[in-house]
Amino acid sequence: MDDKKIELLWTHLHWLVVLAQQGSYTAAAARLGVSKAAMSQRIAELERSAGVPLVRRTTRSVRLTEAGQRLVDETRAPFERIAHSFAGVRDLAGRPRGLLRVTAPVALARQQLVPRVAGFLRANPEVRLELELSDRLSSLAMEGFDLAIRHAASVPDTHVAWLLCPTHSLLVASRAYLRRRPAPKTPEDLKAHDCLHYPRAQETPTWTFESRAARRGGERITVPVAGPFAANNSEALRDAALAGLGIALVPDFSAQSGLQAGKLVEVLPQWKPVGAFAEQLHAIRPYASHVPQAVTAFVAYLRSAFASGFTDA
Repeated sequence: MDDKKIELLWTHLHWLVVLAQQGSYTAAAARLGVSKAAMSQRIAELERSAGVPLVRRTTRSVRLTEAGQRLVDETRAPFERIAHSFAGVRDLAGRPRGLLRVTAPVALARQQLVPRVAGFLRANPEVRLELELSDRLSSLAMEGFDLAIRHAASVPDTHVAWLLCPTHSLLVASRAYLRRRPAPKTPEDLKAHDCLHYPRAQETPTWTFESRAARRGGERITVPVAGPFAANNSEALRDAALAGLGIALVPDFSAQSGLQAGKLVEVLPQWKPVGAFAEQLHAIRPYASHVPQAVTAFVAYLRSAFASGFTDA
């Protein structure tokens, strides 16, 4: 194949890389801003030029053949360098611009991030923000995200993290529930209460607490809990507590609005829940020599917006 013919396939190769990252024609087409039909046509043209199948199609997803995987492995890095170089050139204009793809946990994004987005976009009119709400830990580089907002105790060495703020876990209940059931005075009292919990791997859910009293010297207690409702989303647990179903263990960002409105009451404030949720909120991205101005500006905005944390009543 002559050089001119190969040059005509550069776009096709890039689309194959995106297809490998996204795992389906529909997702890849959406990522590129093209139709699914156009995506399929480009890959078919590339396969005809290569003379071998590059993609195995199934009803739910696509997988690369050995030849397709080799092409992706050998061209992904050059395309990433091109993208970084172009982003660097655009940043010379001195203003944040372009598409910023961010992933964040569902509850945090709905309750705390989305309400703050408007201010950032008004201040940076040339930035477009694409937000994925997901509790799944994404591969940022593979899935094309610029930034992840995550609770994390530690960050891989291959990534850069900016601390946004500390966070805390809280036990909360509605005033109506506490009128029906006397508030617990010790963690052991929770055994007699309806506890709304986040389901974990263990068969019997447990909550662990550390005493805040100096005289107890950081004493820890782990108690089994049970209740009528469990959910893998802190917003759902918060809403169940607001409905009077029981005592919920949630992050402070989920409890904040209910506490401020007086609809929720903190339970066992003299005991600190430990091990339920990470105690730091970070903005995370893979290490790169160049960080787009849109990323830098968004991180600075979030650090300012979240500086006071979520425990103010």
